[in-house]
Amino acid sequence: MSAREAAARVRPDVIPEPSLVARLLNSRNFLGFIFMLPLAILLLVFLTYPLGLGVWLAMTNQRIGGEGFFIGLANFEFLVRDDVFRLSVFNTVLYTVIASVFKFGLGLWLALVLNERVPFKALIRAVVLLPWIIPTVLSAIAFWWIYDSQFSIISWSLVKLGLIDEYIDFLGRPNWARASVIIANIWRGIPFVAISLLAGLQTISPTLYEAAVLDGASPWQKFRYVTFPQLTPIIAVVMTFSVIFTFTDFQLIYVLTRGGPVNSTHLMATLAFQRAIPGGSLGEGAAIASAMIPILAAAILISFFGLQKRKWQSE
Repeated sequence: MSAREAAARVRPDVIPEPSLVARLLNSRNFLGFIFMLPLAILLLVFLTYPLGLGVWLAMTNQRIGGEGFFIGLANFEFLVRDDVFRLSVFNTVLYTVIASVFKFGLGLWLALVLNERVPFKALIRAVVLLPWIIPTVLSAIAFWWIYDSQFSIISWSLVKLGLIDEYIDFLGRPNWARASVIIANIWRGIPFVAISLLAGLQTISPTLYEAAVLDGASPWQKFRYVTFPQLTPIIAVVMTFSVIFTFTDFQLIYVLTRGGPVNSTHLMATLAFQRAIPGGSLGEGAAIASAMIPILAAAILISFFGLQKRKWQSE
């Protein structure tokens, strides 16, 4: 028995010193560490290790079934001179920029509409979510039928209306193929943007709009000076995830075109898979995938600085 405990028995007003375990359990930092430890382990095993392995493979000449050796930046030097890789970078940037802009514009418009008092609002919200919850491969197959060179419902309708004389080969011509996969991605991504922004709209205090009305603000002025500034942190996060999802898109492109025709729809993700798995060059495929990291890191930084704006707005 310690002297403090003995004194506590003699003098009941003396509080015993808590044990080490009790102090740890009462520590917010320790409890936070304990709760974050399982997630940290999962991230280490399933994210950090594969990422590190991919970067290492990018610096080797590893092939499927063979032994690889360290070659430094030779794979990246080869990719800089590779016309197909440069085309895939162009396609990826074009695909991401156009799709993200349209998803944001249409998603914001849809969120504003759903935020108003419209009939059957709950049913409309459920319908809007359908493109997002449908498996990507299933929606890609549906678009593959829509774009089919012989059975396309779009071409059939245009022929019946007398607007065209023959069916359009949507997936067989480079420019048509690029436009087709972008439209499919926009259709699939709008629900995520719309529902996320709708949730943000519903957190804006009605008193801000009431004050704007008292000041004589028009609908456009209310959107510009009340809605949009309040949505800025949400927009930063939503568009960061949208850019990441679009930039790393694989399933939609692979099912619809597999990168064709003549590599016109190859993204960096699909080209990395083609070079690494069917092509057998793991090192080259890993190098293409590793080249995507700086752009994705930039998207994360944009999200970080967007979140910092929330603090500025609350002051």
